[in-house]
Amino acid sequence: MTDIAAQIAQIGRQARQASALLSRVSTDLKNRALGTMAEALLANQALLIAENSRDLDQARRNGLSPAMLDRLTLTEATIQGMARGLAEVAALPDPVGRVLGLSQRPNGLVVGRMRIPLGVIGIIYESRPNVTVDAAALCLKSGNAVILRGGSEAIHSNRTLAAILQQVLRELAIPEQAIQLIPITDREAIHALLQLEEFIDVIIPRGGEELIRAVVRDSKIPVIKHYKGICHTFVDETADFAKAVKICLNAKTQRPGVCNAMETLLVHEAVAPAFLPVVAEALGKAGVVLRGCERTRAILPQAEAATEEDWGREYLALILAVRVVRDLDEAIAHIERYSSLHTEAIVTEHYERAQRFLREVNSSAVLVNASTRFNDGFELGLGAEIGISTTKLHAFGPMGLEELTTTKFIIYGNGQVRT
Repeated sequence: MTDIAAQIAQIGRQARQASALLSRVSTDLKNRALGTMAEALLANQALLIAENSRDLDQARRNGLSPAMLDRLTLTEATIQGMARGLAEVAALPDPVGRVLGLSQRPNGLVVGRMRIPLGVIGIIYESRPNVTVDAAALCLKSGNAVILRGGSEAIHSNRTLAAILQQVLRELAIPEQAIQLIPITDREAIHALLQLEEFIDVIIPRGGEELIRAVVRDSKIPVIKHYKGICHTFVDETADFAKAVKICLNAKTQRPGVCNAMETLLVHEAVAPAFLPVVAEALGKAGVVLRGCERTRAILPQAEAATEEDWGREYLALILAVRVVRDLDEAIAHIERYSSLHTEAIVTEHYERAQRFLREVNSSAVLVNASTRFNDGFELGLGAEIGISTTKLHAFGPMGLEELTTTKFIIYGNGQVRT
């Protein structure tokens, strides 16, 4: 075993030991820790910004893109946002210990389920230092130990954040190994982490498709996957045009670089001649480049020609694929073929079509008359999320506190024996 592998194994061993102790920590103490962590972040703003500046200087020398630099940057506003996030998680109901569905069997046994932590969660992520705090908060509240492996570009920021959080755990006599950051930037550390099936229960990667596929390929531990977000909006022939334009504009342009942004617009052929020029004008004013099928380009000659690759592409930019479809059947068939199971929406005033879309489209979030941008843990009432799963086991969609737990059966008896 290499020195790096040995160090990572020790981190895993400590996390497993901490998880057993953390599962017994009261809700009140967990909430107190989260509140104290929020105060500690605010008290250490100058230190965090100074350490973040070291990361930014190195990132600029390495030629990181403006988008990556933006995600990496810590300011007083972003630190205050992280502190608010900690307070919001503290205010959420604790899922651990909740009993579900008690029922009595014919033999008198009372059977139910109780929510319990998953155990140890490994999180591999890129660039965003706020993930260090968000993930630690959600794991702590849900009773899970967490091992964090951030990108090398944020190492100074992440080390400082982790040290602040661990100091709070020490002060409150909560095992500090419940939150651990891998301090090694060598890629061997990721490979070593992914072999620790005896210590880690699940891996959650957050980042680009290349990172996630590499994690899935190398991991001996179950991985909650989210490769990409190819999100569709279907404008039905009964759609209210003003409503549809507003929804499409928001879904594409509010934050085009995120996974729940619309990447493909499908339009019913009956309204395409009237609707496409209207929506194209609004999108064009926002700087969106359209790539359309032949029927789209017959109506919008300014649109670029879409290729087969465009239907399965996550642009993460102000580019939108547009296709005219015959009806709801063809829209659903297109989504079934090209969707990444992330988010799909229909704009319609027809109740039965809306219900059919909800039943037959099996992505992690399906919306009627609303923007795809709402597939987000905070927006859906989870308070916060650790990521969005496009894998149906064990969670599907935004993962909040409840999704970081599982259930065990609990059984109350009065002397029953099996015959």
